[in-house]
Amino acid sequence: MLQWWIMSELRPIRSNEDYENALTLLKQLWGAPDGSPEADKLDILATLIDAYEASHYPIDLPDPIDAILFRMEQQGLSRKDLEPILGSRGRIAEISQSQAIPLEMIRRLHEHLGIPTDILIQPIRTNAA
Repeated sequence: MLQWWIMSELRPIRSNEDYENALTLLKQLWGAPDGSPEADKLDILATLIDAYEASHYPIDLPDPIDAILFRMEQQGLSRKDLEPILGSRGRIAEISQSQAIPLEMIRRLHEHLGIPTDILIQPIRTNAA
């Protein structure tokens, strides 16, 4: 079946068998010289694989609190460092005790820490933090 993928034009990945064949071909095409027909096929194949994986193996977004804590760790920030961004310590503590982050805080966290808004607007999971 793999010969079909190599010898003919690429087509949508519709089954697990197509997906496995596409991954095998991807490995064979990896490192193709830029501008070559093989590199073009590799680009198209990567897009097809990405689309299949997105629809069949979706990845959940992280919890908003986990995302904030992760970004704080990445940037070496403490809760005190968030005060100029979000307000008093009490206001910061409010976040982990609520069901959702207030819109103004979402805007500030996005602007100052670069956390994507689609993560911050989710409901806070009860087991976070």
